[in-house]
Amino acid sequence: MDSTSATHDVTNQPPPLAPYDASEDTALLEGLRREGAGWAEEDVRRLGRLAGSAEAQEWAELANRHEPVLRTHDRYGHRVDEVEFHPSWHHLMRVAVTEGQAGAPWADDRPGAHVARTAGGLAWGHTDAGHGCPTSMTYAAVPALRHQPELAKVYEPLLTAREYDPVLRVPTEKRGLLAGMGMTEKQGGSDVRTNSTTATPTAEPGVYTLRGHKWFTSAPMCDVFLVLAQAPEGLSCFLVPRILPDGSRNTFRIQRLKDKLGNRSNASSEPEFDGTVAWLVGPEGRGVKTIIDMVNCTRLDCVMMSATLMRKTLVEAGHHARHRSAFGARLADQPLMRNVLADLALESEAATTLTLRLAGAADRAVRGDEGEQAFRRIATAVGKYWVTKRGPAFTAEALECLGGNGYVEDSGMPRHYREAPLLSIWEGSGNVNALDVLRALVKEPGTADALFAELALAQGADARLDAAVTRLRGLLASASETGARRLVEQMALTLQASLLVRHAPAPVADAFCATRLGGDWGHAFGTLPDTAGLGAILGRALPGEH
Repeated sequence: MDSTSATHDVTNQPPPLAPYDASEDTALLEGLRREGAGWAEEDVRRLGRLAGSAEAQEWAELANRHEPVLRTHDRYGHRVDEVEFHPSWHHLMRVAVTEGQAGAPWADDRPGAHVARTAGGLAWGHTDAGHGCPTSMTYAAVPALRHQPELAKVYEPLLTAREYDPVLRVPTEKRGLLAGMGMTEKQGGSDVRTNSTTATPTAEPGVYTLRGHKWFTSAPMCDVFLVLAQAPEGLSCFLVPRILPDGSRNTFRIQRLKDKLGNRSNASSEPEFDGTVAWLVGPEGRGVKTIIDMVNCTRLDCVMMSATLMRKTLVEAGHHARHRSAFGARLADQPLMRNVLADLALESEAATTLTLRLAGAADRAVRGDEGEQAFRRIATAVGKYWVTKRGPAFTAEALECLGGNGYVEDSGMPRHYREAPLLSIWEGSGNVNALDVLRALVKEPGTADALFAELALAQGADARLDAAVTRLRGLLASASETGARRLVEQMALTLQASLLVRHAPAPVADAFCATRLGGDWGHAFGTLPDTAGLGAILGRALPGEH
């Protein structure tokens, strides 16, 4: 060998992870079958193989490297307010919409359709999180729009279509539509009742004009938006199309794109309304009640994407540990690294299992199951609080498994780390969701009954779980705003433990109950007790070699 190149030999570095199968996740596939969508397994597997392909992984990287660009005017000075995206963004979007990640489940009568979508998201989300925003909002817009049946009749077939048609034109002339939402304003954020955007009725029934400025409206390139504004009878929900039926552009002035910490492939904006034409959705003064159907769906997607980020970064960490050696042995064989990976695997499986249980509840709720409706109401808020809150700590620990290699952008891990905090903030921060749980317990007492009915299905199987349920009842009896986070955390851990006790192998359930409920745990990942079955946990979470 030429001595001038000897120092450039590359050794002890892992090969590229891609291609790999993003659906190769036992907890994911078992949950898919258990929650009634086993019929979709081959589709989920196919989507997982595509997500882990070198091509799709490159799309994700390029869509984040080449960020969206705002064009407020065309070359002649006309206001256009369009956002330009790299072709890779459109590749990702086309697959997502075609594979049913947008509104498609609402047009699918098969039981488990919403579970199948969530499972597909857990696999396809291994690519890029940003494009999950418009598909999530499109999915979530349908039940809210149904509050105005005449509008739903026109728009729902297009929102549920599996056609990605990104060009702005008259909505009814397109093959498929994307929907966004505009709620928050600069003076209030989550306190949407302080919104100052006004809605003035026109001579045409149900048609209004809006004036105001929204503070955080993601995916401004969507075709239609559900927007909150103050009508004469109070805060109301409106449908705002970008292009009006006569082909003219509605007033939707994008003032700027947000310079965000993460989620940079997706454009988030501040639109200004000034004489903007809008159609009322639901009764005047019932805007929050109308749009909350949309929020409940997007909160589930926050849980789903957090679970996806956990799984993606765990796979990356496991792959690195299998191929990297230190101090005479592979990292994957080092006892302390095995403890870290196994601890992460427990957290990941608990998040995935809860996500699919919530998806199952959503699917059965829309089909009229009142018990599942009550369970979904409280458990989705609980899951949104806890799973998204665990995401940043999880991704940081997974990144650290790669050492300095994980800290550089080339690894992709910094992108996942920056993404993780968004999911706790979007659709209500931690405090908002914790207080929403309290609100449900007070105003909808059946939600507590539904939660304890779910927990009772595992009664007697583990003494630590039984004790946790007893503690939870005590916390409920003295629930307060000050203690809301502690209450919701206990709810989440108890619910996750009950699901694992019922559905996971004994080593997984035992280790989770011993640590998360029994207190045999430290304050960082990698502090499982010596009695934990690390080999069984890792063998389930990271089987074989990609």
